[in-house]
Amino acid sequence: MSGTSLDGIDAVLADFAPGPRPCALVAATHIEFPSELRRELLALQASGPDEIVRAARAQNALADLYAHALRSVCAAGAVAAHDVVAAGVHGQTVRHRPREGWTLQLNNPARVAEKAYMTVVADFRARDIAAGGQGAPLVPAFHAAMFGDAQCHRVVANVGGIANVTNLPPRGAVRGFDTGPGNVLLDLWHARHRGGPFDAGGAFAGSGRADARLLAALLGEPFFAATPPKSTGRDLFNAAWLDRALAAAQWNGRAEDVQATLAALTARSLAQAVRTHCAGAQEVLACGGGVRNTDLMRRLGAELSGVTVATTDTLGVASDHVEALAFAWLAREAVAGRPGNLPAVTGASGPRVLGAVYPR
Repeated sequence: MSGTSLDGIDAVLADFAPGPRPCALVAATHIEFPSELRRELLALQASGPDEIVRAARAQNALADLYAHALRSVCAAGAVAAHDVVAAGVHGQTVRHRPREGWTLQLNNPARVAEKAYMTVVADFRARDIAAGGQGAPLVPAFHAAMFGDAQCHRVVANVGGIANVTNLPPRGAVRGFDTGPGNVLLDLWHARHRGGPFDAGGAFAGSGRADARLLAALLGEPFFAATPPKSTGRDLFNAAWLDRALAAAQWNGRAEDVQATLAALTARSLAQAVRTHCAGAQEVLACGGGVRNTDLMRRLGAELSGVTVATTDTLGVASDHVEALAFAWLAREAVAGRPGNLPAVTGASGPRVLGAVYPR
């Protein structure tokens, strides 16, 4: 998996043998993006010159890194490539336009299958969108299988570049949707004012004070009030969106106060989604890169007073590995010919088998 934060590739080796949970982690690895590739992937989030050629070159570079990550995680788990049933390779999202009926993940799964010598499942989102869905989020079915509890009302909050929640009541339908920005705006503002790809531990945000007037203006974005199913990405929450909001608010304050306000935006929008659409939740289990941002997690806990806020690590599933495990699970479902989407989550007209299979 390589997500909206563009920090690199998370690869896991998952064992689906019968056990107390749907799968067990055998090994994991993380491969950072070379700086040049990361810059190109960021640039490809918007239209530009020679876009088709640049995207084709970038997806080949991605495919080579995906294959390297797969070989590395197999070596770490002492498992031969030919013993892997399939690899779920999501690709790198550069555009997500479900209202227009399309989404684009850069990938070359045929090249991955060739170089990693294993069956690859890719293009998970297109079929759900073809069936009228948002194509996202796709992880709630896995969250339900992995973290659902007959006694406790849980919510899984994935805080990556974009944040999303999965509502897991003991009884009733599983629901899930994107809540808005996770780390994407925090990373952007930090890179602009401090350099480096992310705000380690939330230190930059922690040095500032959230501005109530600016926060209210940011929360005025219609996406936050929209009724699920809904999904979003860098198509909406990007530098232009933030700069317009700052200009409209006639902001002339400190950079660290903007960072603190953006952290408050992530926490507030996520907490509002839980209160509005996951009423009665007892536990919120966070996962994704955002859990390493101690300032952000502190803010989220304060916004959800009365609800236990923890990470998936407390249930024995490392927060860094949840999303990659989810796409291993989705690959298994595709190979078995079983649906991987939840129509109540994505808005699709029915269950669909997700993904195209590229045999080794």
